[in-house]
This record gives sequence, C-alpha cells and structure tokens, in this order.
Amino acid sequence: MAPRKQLLGQIIKGLATGVHEGMIQEALMTQKQEGGQIGQILVRMGHVTDAQLTLALGMQAGLEVVDLDATPPDPALVAQIDHAMAEMFAVCPVRMEGDKMVVAVSNPQNLSVLDDLRFVLNCELVPALADEAQIKRAIKGGAGDDSEATARAAAAALEEGGADDANAAPVIKLLQYIILQAVKDKASDIHLEPFETDFKVRYRVDGVLYELEPPPPHLATALISRVKVMSGLDIAETRMPQDGRVDMNIGGRSVDLRISTLPTMFGESCVMRVLDRSVIALDLEQVGMRPDELADFRRLISMPHGIVLVTGPTGSGKTTTLYSALNEANDPATKIITTEDPVEYDLDGIIQVQVNEESGLTYGRALRSILRQDPDVILVGEIRDKETSAIAIEAALTGHLVFSTVHTNDAPLAVTRMIDLGVEPFLLSATLAAIVAQRLVRKVCTNCKVMYDPSDDVLMELGLTPADVTGKQFAYGKGCDACHFTGFRGRTAIFETLHMSDRVRELIMDGAATDKLRSIAKEQGMRTLRDSGLLAIFDGLTTVEEVLRETIGVM
Repeated sequence: MAPRKQLLGQIIKGLATGVHEGMIQEALMTQKQEGGQIGQILVRMGHVTDAQLTLALGMQAGLEVVDLDATPPDPALVAQIDHAMAEMFAVCPVRMEGDKMVVAVSNPQNLSVLDDLRFVLNCELVPALADEAQIKRAIKGGAGDDSEATARAAAAALEEGGADDANAAPVIKLLQYIILQAVKDKASDIHLEPFETDFKVRYRVDGVLYELEPPPPHLATALISRVKVMSGLDIAETRMPQDGRVDMNIGGRSVDLRISTLPTMFGESCVMRVLDRSVIALDLEQVGMRPDELADFRRLISMPHGIVLVTGPTGSGKTTTLYSALNEANDPATKIITTEDPVEYDLDGIIQVQVNEESGLTYGRALRSILRQDPDVILVGEIRDKETSAIAIEAALTGHLVFSTVHTNDAPLAVTRMIDLGVEPFLLSATLAAIVAQRLVRKVCTNCKVMYDPSDDVLMELGLTPADVTGKQFAYGKGCDACHFTGFRGRTAIFETLHMSDRVRELIMDGAATDKLRSIAKEQGMRTLRDSGLLAIFDGLTTVEEVLRETIGVM
C-alpha cells in the first residue's frame, strides 16, 4: 500500500513558526464556505508567506529540499545548461546521480518545465526544491552566457551524426534551442531560409529582423523537415507550400507556433509565427491608448449596434486591439462570436470560428450562420470582399455590434475602401460608428534611455518649430545588454480615430474625396497618426526615427 500523502496544513504547521492548529481549522472553514486552495487561503490570511507555501507544497510532493547557498552546485555542471535556458526554465543543476541529473526548481506545481529541459539535455532529470532567489544566484555564478555556443555544439553534433534524419537527437536539440531563444527574446517570427551557399536563421523582434549565427547550410533540410514533423505536415511534399500549427509548452509557458513552408530555388523556406500567450496581455489599458483615446474606445465597445473598423498594415497590432476589446466586452450577459482566418488566441467565453476557404467555409458563409446564432457582438477577422461587407452592414442594421479590420494607410481611406468593395454610401454612413487606424512603434529601452534637445533639422523633419517643443526633451536608447544593444525594448501603438459626426456622414453620402474627409475630421478634432506619434516622442516613449518610419505618407 502506498504511503498516505501528508496533509498540507500539517506540513505548514510544522514548517512555519507561529502557525497553530486554530489557524489551520479557520482556513479549512473558509475553504468549506468559499472554496479555493487551503495554501492560498493561509497566505491570504497572512499566516504564511508565498515562499513558505512553495516549500510546503514541495515537501508534500516528496521533493528533496536543497540549500544552494550552503552547498553551491559545481560550476561545470551548471554550465551544461546555457544561461538563457536556465533563466527561462528557472532551474539549476545540483548534482549527478549516475546518469540522472538532479535539478533544482522553485515551483513544485510546474514540473512540466522539466519535460522541455529533458528534451534539450537528452538525459533523465530528477526534481529537487530550492528557493527561487538561490536558483538565480547559482545560475548567475555558474552558468555560462555563451548562447551561441549551444547552437554551435548542437550543429557540430549534427555534422558528426549525419544531418538527414529529422528525428535525430542533435536536430531536435538545435531546433529546440532556436525556438527557446526566440521565445526568450520575445520574437514574433522565426525565419529558416536556405540559399545557394548558406542557411540563414533570422528572428523578428519588435518588427525588425535580426540574423543569428547561421547553422551549416547542409542542415537546412533536416531542420525544416523536423519543423514539418512537429506540425504534422507532409515531409515528402517539397514542391507545394504547406501551413501547419504546433502547440508547445516552453518553460511553463504556452506557445503556439504557426508554420508556413514555401518552395524556393534552394529548398524550402520556413517561417514560424510565435504566439506566446504569456507575452500578449489582452488588456485595453496595455495596448498604448492615451486616457482620452481609451475612454473613447470604451464608449464604442459599449454601443448596442454599429460597425467599428480597425485599420492598418499587416503587423500593426490590429488583432491585439480587437481581442482586447472583446476581452473587455466579454461577460455572461453578452454573446460574442468571431470568424477569423486564422484564430490566433483562444478566448474563454467567446465562440470562435475558423474560416476554411478550401472546405467552403468562407467569411460570408460563416457570417450568415453566425447571424442565426443570436449574437450581441460579432468580430469579422477581415472585410475583404463585397459579400463580407454586405453581411457586416446587415448585421449592424439588425442590432449587432460589429468589429472588423481593413487594410488601409489611415482612417479616412477606410471609407474609400469600403465603398470600393461595393458598400452603398448611405448604408455606410448609417452603420459606421468609428474607424481606428493604428501603427506600432518601438519603445526606447528604459535601461539605457538618454534625453537630448532636438536639433533644428530634426524639428524640420517633424514639421515643428522650436516654440512647439519649448521645455520638452526627446529620448533615444544608447544600447545595452537588456535591449541587445538596439536601444529599443518592446513596442506600443499610436492611434488615429475617425468618429462619425453628422458632417462626416454627410460627406460620405455625398461621395466626398478622401482628402476632404480627412480635412474635416482634423478640423473636428481627429488626432492623426503623426500627432499621436509626436505625443509619444514628447513622453519619451519612442524616437523621432520610429515615428517618421511608421507615419510615412500619413499626416
């Protein structure tokens, strides 16, 4: 018979000084009345700390408790895991027991990280429990920081063992390293690109591509075949493009990879879109809106019916803005249905429909069915043809709030785009509530930010005079370890919102030119993308170059 599992309350009572049986019984009574976990209840009551609870959970799970300060691990052992991996997984090797490695973790409820690490190290791992601060100190003191060495070592092993087997351990290890590094650097895309004489690996971070240390060219086929195996694609088919998807758990983080392969002159090119759910905060307050813009957008979300369009080029953050809006509108009294291509993030409590053109489930067909499902709010991933635009208009006219995207440079141009798709001007003016244009600009790294006074040349580029910037300083990043010496870390959005006033509706019905529409909207207070960019510069959030690059052709 297996030994009986020790009760958590009794472990805590023996572990934490001052905790007595009365406190445990009080917590049990609260648990009976309100539900929840007894450990968290004791923390909430102030009887134990988070660190004490973690230790107790580890002891309950039967894990060895190690003191890394009293007995520091061998630096040579720690160095077997590169610094980036150790930090991401929050683990530290302790000792070897035969062919098994004892590894310290700080969270006994997240031992799944060892599955990923076991995959990389190719050896059996035994978990032990240690304080998180001790683990960080041990990593810093013993782990090397030469991440590229890991890739080179894996590549060398590949060359020795042969590069044709997509399931070979070195191939798996090298690909795992590439993905781990991308997640660590918060990359949005990984590019594996074969050329005649070399094989490039590039990441897109904050909208900009960076090249990594390239693996040997002959490894391209094995690596890309491994990606296809992971995502269930046909590895024998190399003459046609393929799309796939794979869900991974990396360092306890849920990561979704969207895979696209494309035949080229020198082999298949592969791009992996990285959707890291732990990085994307679907919160309207986090997308970059200023207080007045946020208040305006929240009023749009609360409307009973109408159409709200979000516009901008690919990669401008439209999906994040719309998902954040749906997240805010999501409550038990509101039925929300989306139709998307593809569904990028799973949203609890929201019905999401994946468009599949090949099987005949088009935006139009999906939308007609959605209208029979009694929704309150509808998201149309993109309005791209006459049928989709007509159904979106119909939905708004019949009492639904419709969110969607179009691809135009700014908000006024979206009106022209909708009319070009065949929407009658009088129907558009009757249903359209607002158009929100947006762009993403890189944020200055706060770790190496430097303030400066702009020169006359810089002011001229922005169309400003010295009087316009009296008392204001601009910012740039010098470059540091935290931002990989780019001077930037993260991105924020800038916005332009065209509200449907009576005058704007008249102009739409009269078929007014885009320039006229833009001029009247600015007279009525529309803050343009360039204006929003200037405010971000004045706040020290971004640089002149970023705003100029993202607002070329729009004012």
